[in-house]
Amino acid sequence: MPDSTQNFLNFGGRLTGLREPLLMGILNVTPDSFYDGGKHTAEEQQHMQVDFMLSEGMDILDVGAYSSRPGAKHVSEKEEWARLEPALKMIRRKFDKLVLSVDTFRAEIARRAVEEYGVDMINDISSGFMDDRMIDTIASLEVPYVMMHMQGTPQTMQLKPEYQNVVEEIMDFFVLRIFKFRQRGVKDIIIDPGFGFGKTLNQNYEILRKLESFCILNLPILVGLSRKSMIYNFLNQKPEDALPGSIVLQVMALQRGAGILRTHDVGIADMCRKLVFKDMAML
Repeated sequence: MPDSTQNFLNFGGRLTGLREPLLMGILNVTPDSFYDGGKHTAEEQQHMQVDFMLSEGMDILDVGAYSSRPGAKHVSEKEEWARLEPALKMIRRKFDKLVLSVDTFRAEIARRAVEEYGVDMINDISSGFMDDRMIDTIASLEVPYVMMHMQGTPQTMQLKPEYQNVVEEIMDFFVLRIFKFRQRGVKDIIIDPGFGFGKTLNQNYEILRKLESFCILNLPILVGLSRKSMIYNFLNQKPEDALPGSIVLQVMALQRGAGILRTHDVGIADMCRKLVFKDMAML
């Protein structure tokens, strides 16, 4: 198994080791996310889901208030914050020690989340391209930052994604973005190749096969494969039937160097983590 990434992340002065992969649970507070849209819009539902994921072994909670599924409706910054803030308020009141990430491409949302609610990490699907204030904002906030590769926007990304060599082009993208963020003083960077974000089915599997290539960047690799269309479309299923496929692909990702699994099914991802690392320890 590849082992070429930094070995900790700094969450507000708390150093979190990466000797074993971390599990990032998903809490979408949107009405239209591809799998769980509308399920967790009320405070009681959100509380129960967070509590459940913690019981299953979640290390980081990622809260999103802007649906980034293909063709999703664009919502304003005001609407995104109106969805997000009540969830952050509840989480910090009831789970104050939880490592908390916010999934947003907007710098002002990132700033308010960190400064007003002590959010520990920002997860940006656009790597700063959808808001040119994001780089300086992250540098000033001094929080870990997930930069994801996406071709286009959520509204356009699946219309006609084109690459000459998908892995090489994503690698080049990361090299340039990492350099730009480093120049501004951003320290803790996590990379996410963006499965399903402006890629065809074949391109997604090409990235997974060659995921180990990204270890050369010496940064933690986050993967979001949970119930993605690359699973259920390939198997002619629905997202709710895609759990077995999610298990297989998450195991493959762990074997190829993934350092963080972003997942709807924390308990299953924890099983994958334990199986992979138990196997490795026995070899």
